[in-house]
Amino acid sequence: MIKIYRTSNKVTKEIQRMKKNCWIQVTKPTEKEIHGLKDQFNIPIEFIRDPLDPHERARTEKEDNITLIIIRIPKTSNADPLIKYVTIPLGIILLPDRIITICLSKIEFLENFANNLIKNFSTKKRSRFVLQILHRTAITFLNYLKDINQQTSLVEKELHQSMRNEELIELLYIEKSLVYFTTSLKSNEFMMERLNNARVITMYEDDKDLLEDVIIENKQAIEMANIYSNILSGMMDAFASVISNNLNIVMKFLTSITIILMIPTLVASIYGMNIHLPLQNLSGSFIYLMIISFGLSIIVVFIFLKRKIF
Repeated sequence: MIKIYRTSNKVTKEIQRMKKNCWIQVTKPTEKEIHGLKDQFNIPIEFIRDPLDPHERARTEKEDNITLIIIRIPKTSNADPLIKYVTIPLGIILLPDRIITICLSKIEFLENFANNLIKNFSTKKRSRFVLQILHRTAITFLNYLKDINQQTSLVEKELHQSMRNEELIELLYIEKSLVYFTTSLKSNEFMMERLNNARVITMYEDDKDLLEDVIIENKQAIEMANIYSNILSGMMDAFASVISNNLNIVMKFLTSITIILMIPTLVASIYGMNIHLPLQNLSGSFIYLMIISFGLSIIVVFIFLKRKIF
């Protein structure tokens, strides 16, 4: 799908034809659309196909007067319900008088640009648009990391009384999302450093300040992801021990109950034997034996309580 936007009088609107200083938003393009873009703007085919590879790393590449920038962006996962967040590549192609974004799926913060929800956005300022995309990407990472932290806290509460593995598995998948985030953020960091040092795109002073802000936000996201990942690893180890300890407590309780019930069973088994036994001819012997059995059981319970076995 291809949509075209252009800013005029500080308002961004969707247009039907590609014009100078427009933004071409490409989402999950067909083969026909890929070859149409290639032929119309003489773009290398790999510049269009690489951002459609879900495993493509963040990088920059330039050929003639066309620049490709690929970054990793976060999004909610639809493929696997257990993994809440993943990262996918977003390609930005800078032409002399146009900018093209290519992605496998619809991105929420890109829609904010199209809907005039981002301040100081203009399709005419292509370099600044690239930096604004990087800035929104870093902010989205930070917001998702906060969601992951809240989700971890909820699972932690469930784990306090749990003896099941479901919560630990849920934490495992949260940690997997954090690994995706950390890897993508570091990849983005290398790409941003290249933008800052190699002058891949033309930047004015305001743009340089914005890039520095983006680099700081990205580093903050990396630190948060690392901290949450370390906390999560320690939490999983701790709660694995808690679950094991809870199971030991239950087994100890069941063993104690078995020992207590074994005493009446033992007495009943002995007096069920077909031999001469004490008290067998005594009137009310059954009642006496029951009193003796449960009396011994109560003594055992008292001993267990005194030794804090219960």
